[in-house]
Amino acid sequence: MKAKRKKLMFAFGTRPEAIKMAPVIEEALGAKDCFETKVVLTGQHREMLDQVLLAFKIKADYDLKIMRPNQTLSGIAERCLNSIDKVLVKERPDLVLVQGDTSTAFIIALAAFYLRIPVAHVEAGLRTHNKYNPFPEEMNRRLISQVAEIHFPPTAWAFNLLAKEGITKETIFLTGNTVIDAFLEVASRKFIFEGKNKDLVPKGKKLIVVTTHRRESFGEPMQNVCKALRRVALERPHDIQIVLPVHKNPKVREVVFAELGDIRNVKLVEPMDYVPFVHLMKHAYLILTDSGGVQEEAPSLGKPVLVVRDNTERPEAVKAGTVKLVGTKEVRVFKELSLLLDDQAAYQKMSKAVNPYGDGRASKRMIAFLKYWFGFENKKPEAFISA
Repeated sequence: MKAKRKKLMFAFGTRPEAIKMAPVIEEALGAKDCFETKVVLTGQHREMLDQVLLAFKIKADYDLKIMRPNQTLSGIAERCLNSIDKVLVKERPDLVLVQGDTSTAFIIALAAFYLRIPVAHVEAGLRTHNKYNPFPEEMNRRLISQVAEIHFPPTAWAFNLLAKEGITKETIFLTGNTVIDAFLEVASRKFIFEGKNKDLVPKGKKLIVVTTHRRESFGEPMQNVCKALRRVALERPHDIQIVLPVHKNPKVREVVFAELGDIRNVKLVEPMDYVPFVHLMKHAYLILTDSGGVQEEAPSLGKPVLVVRDNTERPEAVKAGTVKLVGTKEVRVFKELSLLLDDQAAYQKMSKAVNPYGDGRASKRMIAFLKYWFGFENKKPEAFISA
């Protein structure tokens, strides 16, 4: 007898979550014989979230609209818990899917657990083993692992960490990272830089794309990174251009504009929509970032990535040689940037189109596993083979 159609609820609220959930939602919508799909937005990244939904044509069934000016982590948690509880009670999904390590992902998982609704964790198993770095993400993802019924790690490294923590292997399924699914699809689209973006890709200059926004980077670490960028830009006014989409957080904007706002070959722009940002990375000579998502995406392009953090929960690309941890000290960041700009051998060594995080089929594996889990298919699908 065929299993009854199951209700899947996808709940998220930030731009990175939306990007990584989008291909899974699309795959679930294509399996209507098996699944009914509900999408819940928490909405704490309002503007950045909306443009991703538009890019991937995602329509929400619920929008909790929890964002407030100068919101605190406690305030986010309180509003999210109260709001998601009502939706869960009304819909009673068979499975709630949360992604990654945001505070709302953990709160949604907790609320579902309180109601004995199973949780699946997309991008499970990432760890630094330092609960304050990244903060609060490290504890969020560890706590989600404790309440989840199904775990979808992106790599073998993450799979093994979950198993070492005592999580039953039958509940862990290695998929690859869904961000690669989204990234490769968007990167394949035709795109022309025009309008406000027309001057971002310079002719005859090496483009350095920079992102910085993490909480542990606030203050002196971010200031050090910006000072290193300033030195590089002033020393090379004719052969490089730096483009830095500046996060909306006032703590980011204050530092970035103070250090870099007066330099001609540094373009400080508002946060970019996902599609043009992907194509900006395609044109980059190198990328400097503290973003987890960029660490995962850029190796697909064969672009060297310098990570301005002291540790990373994504060590696979470091091992592969396409990503290097450089910390946040001004001297070290300046030195590593200069090395890649001056030493062609060092650049070529890091410039490899090797991506250990996925092959663009993570979402298909995920939905195939859920079909097996719920009894729609008898055979367990093949897992991702992680490099």
